[in-house]
Amino acid sequence: MRAEFFHAGRLFGACALLPLALAACAPAPAAPSPQRGDLPRIVSLNPCVDAVLVEVAAPMQVLALSHYSRDPAASSIDPATAARFAVTGGSVEEVVALAPDLVLADTFTAPSTRQALADLDIPVRYFGIAATPQDSIAQVREIAGAVGERARGEALAQRIEQALAADAAPSGVAPLGAVLWQPGQIVPGEATLVQQLMERAGFASHSAARGLGQADFLALERLLADPPDVLLVAGDARAQRHPALAGLNHTHIARFDPALLYCGGPTIIRAMERLAQVRDEVAP
Repeated sequence: MRAEFFHAGRLFGACALLPLALAACAPAPAAPSPQRGDLPRIVSLNPCVDAVLVEVAAPMQVLALSHYSRDPAASSIDPATAARFAVTGGSVEEVVALAPDLVLADTFTAPSTRQALADLDIPVRYFGIAATPQDSIAQVREIAGAVGERARGEALAQRIEQALAADAAPSGVAPLGAVLWQPGQIVPGEATLVQQLMERAGFASHSAARGLGQADFLALERLLADPPDVLLVAGDARAQRHPALAGLNHTHIARFDPALLYCGGPTIIRAMERLAQVRDEVAP
């Protein structure tokens, strides 16, 4: 679920021990909690699952989140919320030590880790990148079902659907040409979740109209020569703080929190709120 470029190069830690050795060292499973002990205990290795998990699971179910959720540069979760949970580096050894009933992982998980978890008969469900709001909502429901909290998942899904509707652009209003300048001075492609959210909020992709695709680099010089109506700056590169940007008198420049780029799920709600706020600043 997340933002697209964040996932592209990530592979979780490979298994360093033979499955038999791991099985021999594994502790006995902890006794179920006396309260709601019927619910599975979860380890998440997927930062976008983390963001949904902390919303839909009972806290006692969450044995650990991925370590990315403690990294402000990579997390979609509020730091104070993430700090309440243990984390792992994604190794099989750490997972085995926690004795979970279920692991929620990323489709980018290393093959060796996948195989080790399978050899140890640890149930795992893998989640990929949600490319549309509908895909993300479906994943919310799937995660909630996996952890035994369908009602909480449905409540979150409805909140996301309400945000998509409430913060959508008014009908009949011409879209504003916008560039989302992400960390590294790259732009999103049209078939990405964040770009679809921008379109719903009333923004047309200025970069796509100029032939730029997913993760293409947008140089400062090119931006200055052909500026958009709206520039959403999500990065902090030198060019993205350049004084020359102040000379774009006909471009509305606004900051966009990079944390809103990484995942879908509950992040969609905050992303739509921010996009609607920027839109209304330009065209009240």
